[in-house]
This record gives sequence, structure tokens and C-alpha cells, in this order.
Amino acid sequence: MDTLANTHRRKEKVYLGYAGRRAAADHATPAAPAAEGEIFITHDGVRLLLRGIHPGDFEALQRGFAGLTAQEIRYRFLHPITELPEALARRLCDIEGENAVALVLIDPPGAKDPEIHAVARAFIDPVTLSAEFALVVQHQLAGHGVGTLLMQRLMAACRALGATELWGDVLSENGTMLELCEHLGFSRRAAFDDPGVIRVTKPL
Repeated sequence: MDTLANTHRRKEKVYLGYAGRRAAADHATPAAPAAEGEIFITHDGVRLLLRGIHPGDFEALQRGFAGLTAQEIRYRFLHPITELPEALARRLCDIEGENAVALVLIDPPGAKDPEIHAVARAFIDPVTLSAEFALVVQHQLAGHGVGTLLMQRLMAACRALGATELWGDVLSENGTMLELCEHLGFSRRAAFDDPGVIRVTKPL
């Protein structure tokens, strides 16, 4: 199912990677990527495709997981995980479009053994319309603006699905993620049940 069904289709768009730029104002945030995706070019010229996740992406997701460091995995899942079994990978790739969004940065079509290099996902509570997000980016892409881009697209996609708030739990030691959230205008507070976790929140 197309998780971005409410966005407009358009021709492939090229997005040049950047770092350190101020986030756009909410009203000017680019729309979520169309179903066919958009090209992202890293500072060193590597071309990747940004699009919604597909059910058939489970092997690419497993390959991407294998490229994460132990710290990156713990930052994403908030506890250590040593492997991503096929059953879990398939479940993470099977998104219900009415209440969930998952965006990936993947090797472009034609690549041998494509790999997912970054994932941003959110689940929208249909009652509160509050969306919980999670983000993971491989360390090789640090400094290329990937986190900012994915979060901007995720916010746009959640708005299109009717969400009114985006929130997430971040380990207090994950300074990079906390800095990104501050850059994008999230507020923060300590999680009620874990002093080592910071809850970040942003109205949509």
C-alpha cells in the first residue's frame, strides 16, 4: 500500500545533500516524496533514492541493519539488538498507510544487492492524532543532511495523514539526535518512566 497516498505524484526530483542549514519554516517544508521517490545526492556524489518503504524491501533493510554500529542500533531501538530476523524485517516493511509512514533512503534501481541506508518512520494514534517517530541513519551518511531531510519529509507525510503532533523518545546520550530535534523546533522534557530518556515533541 502506498503510505504517501495523499501526496501529489511528480517527476523524479533531485535533492542535493547539505548540512548545517537552518530548517525551513513549517509552512515552507517540502512535501513528502511522491510514490516513485526522489534522488538524493551526497556531498561525495553518491546517488540514493528517497521513497516510501515497500513490502519487498526486507532484504535491503536487513543489509542496511548489518551496516549499523551497535550504538546506532541502541539509539534506534533504545536497547541492544544483535540481528534483524526476516520475520521482523518483513513486518517493518509492511506499512498500513492510514496510520503509519516509513521513508527509506535506498540504493537506486539497478543497484546490485540494494541496501537501505536510513529509515524514518512514524505511527499515528488514530484517536489522539499524535504520531510517534523513529529515525536511524548509517554513520557513513553523517553530515550529509540526511536526518534533516528525512524528518522534514516525515513531518509532511504525517500532516498529510492528519497527524497534529510528532513525538519520540531519545536516549539522553544521543546528542546528535537531540541537536537535530532542537534544530527542527522540537521541545523536550524528561520521560516520566526513565530518567535516561528525553521525550521530544513538535506540533504539526
